[in-house]
Amino acid sequence: MAKLKKAVLSTRHLYVVIVGMVIVIVALLVTLVKTQGRVKASEFVAGPELVKNQCDAVGSPVINVTQKIAQSIDSGEAGNYWAFDDYNRTIKVWKQNDGTFCAVVGYEGKFDAQAGQTSPGNTGVLTGSEDGNFKGGYRAVIGGVLKANPDLPKKGTIGSVNYGCDLAGNCPGAFDWTAKYFNTADVGFTFDYAWWGWEYHNTGKNVWVNSSEGNSGDIL
Repeated sequence: MAKLKKAVLSTRHLYVVIVGMVIVIVALLVTLVKTQGRVKASEFVAGPELVKNQCDAVGSPVINVTQKIAQSIDSGEAGNYWAFDDYNRTIKVWKQNDGTFCAVVGYEGKFDAQAGQTSPGNTGVLTGSEDGNFKGGYRAVIGGVLKANPDLPKKGTIGSVNYGCDLAGNCPGAFDWTAKYFNTADVGFTFDYAWWGWEYHNTGKNVWVNSSEGNSGDIL
């Protein structure tokens, strides 16, 4: 009987250990799911992604211009629009060895948070005092034909544009720079993002990261 009792206790002990291991594994999986698609603000670095070396570039850029954008609109994780943006934009485009083009577009400017809107990280409601600075941009691969006589200069500044956006997402002055340089109406025209990301710092030193690598933080 003593041996049988000991065997029963050993079985129960093994059962408890197994259940404990299962709980730990489930907890780890839940944590992984919750953190998947997130990136720490301290780990986000846009600079290395927005350089010529990320392209299979041939020679000098075929487009190298700067532009000022006013009253653009910004959306967040909740799907709403939460801020108006004013920024400087740099557009550099290189031809690649396979005949496509690589565009590297950088942004740097300020955002004006709008009171009553859900915060970009979806953690609360904005008071309108969370204004700050942002920077980042995107890299894209373009398939198509450059216009022989583009609508804007290929080098230097191409002026200022006021998008005139509202909080419903209407932007009557929106500007598509690709249409100024490429025959975007052609059947063979393509535009595919290779990477994108922006980092927002408010005056309270809070940070929201919005990136193709994942989102993190908030400006609250």
